[in-house]
Amino acid sequence: MTHFPAPLSGSAQDETLQLRPKFNADGLIAAIAQDAESGEVLMLAWMNAEALKATLETGKATYWSRSRGELWVKGETSGNVQEVVEVRIDCDQDAVLVKVRQTGGACHTGRASCFYRRIASDGSALSPVADMG
Repeated sequence: MTHFPAPLSGSAQDETLQLRPKFNADGLIAAIAQDAESGEVLMLAWMNAEALKATLETGKATYWSRSRGELWVKGETSGNVQEVVEVRIDCDQDAVLVKVRQTGGACHTGRASCFYRRIASDGSALSPVADMG
């Protein structure tokens, strides 16, 4: 098991320059994949400590599949690879932003982004976002 230092308390966590990720009760941290050039949000996935370490060490976006219960390297089977350009962590270190160069679609549906539907303001319906097919 990969080990990171424990999170600090209060504002010390917000100001530290040490990587001290705050994994949830399931040992996971939210990971947002963003296109490094356009800034488009591509997908949301989860990482455990091992996936975060592998992403940092290899430069290949690696996630934890909650449904399969195993690590997966984005594009390993589909060819839709995410080459990591930069990894950021939010203020209290409970979410990561992975800036990537995406090859092919990021979504398992084949779309460029997983965020291809807009919610009506009253919550009654979904509509496709025109530029995301």
